[in-house]
Amino acid sequence: MKHTAPIRRVLTEHRYQLALTYTLFALEMFGTLLRPYFLGAAVDGLLAGQYRGLILLTVVHLLVLAIGTMRHMYDTRTFSAIYTTFVTRLLAQPASADELSKRSALSTLARQVTDFLEYDVNYLAEAFYNIFGSLIFLFVYDRWIVAICLAILIPVLVLGRRYGRKVARLNREQFDELEREVDILGTRDVGAITDHYQRLRSWQIRISDMEAWNFGSTEFFVLLSVTGSLLVSTRTGDIPLELGSIIGMYTYLLKFASGLETIPYTVQRLGALKDILRRVSEGQQGSNSGN
Repeated sequence: MKHTAPIRRVLTEHRYQLALTYTLFALEMFGTLLRPYFLGAAVDGLLAGQYRGLILLTVVHLLVLAIGTMRHMYDTRTFSAIYTTFVTRLLAQPASADELSKRSALSTLARQVTDFLEYDVNYLAEAFYNIFGSLIFLFVYDRWIVAICLAILIPVLVLGRRYGRKVARLNREQFDELEREVDILGTRDVGAITDHYQRLRSWQIRISDMEAWNFGSTEFFVLLSVTGSLLVSTRTGDIPLELGSIIGMYTYLLKFASGLETIPYTVQRLGALKDILRRVSEGQQGSNSGN
């Protein structure tokens, strides 16, 4: 918890702004989740010569548009204020020439923390809506498809956790090397500089290869969920036969698949954030002890 103290103090000061922007985003995602259902209802209604479903779909879409527009505008004001407060406190203290490179690194880390709050938190929340929200609506259409999706979700979570631990270790080693970059470049030793960038290249390749393997594994399970659901939907049973319902069902199935694809990224970003907060805390403590 001590590693999160610097950012927690800043977030506490801006808690009302954060609460508003995240509430707006939650409403936006809820409206987005409703749209496939109302799209199906609109299609069924139009085929029957009725316009009530189309009107409801239009209202929902306009509400999502209005909320999303306000949220985007407010986001910039909120997170630019958070970054300004955060980075100012990290860098405002007097520093010697030897500490300037570390202060510059802290500024970069502060930007990464702010970007996580502005973009990644929303991305993770969207994944949550896509996975669990879609499962709720799929249950309305066909409970057997939900069973297939849940069976696929378990191995994807296991793979994502293993992937996250390995990538977190590689990211730590890469960050450690990057923190030594200014000192290595200062030596003007061609051999040392070449070795430095070769190590960075090696870690980047290993991280990229791991991302590729994990992506392939996740997509394989996504394929299983889609094909399994297609097979289930062809049976005679409780699945609705209306065209609009089928459109809605497969839209939610694709949303669920999209959510599965974000799990590895989610695990990776959470691990990276933990390491970044640790470095920010250590860097701030080092600066305080040096003064």
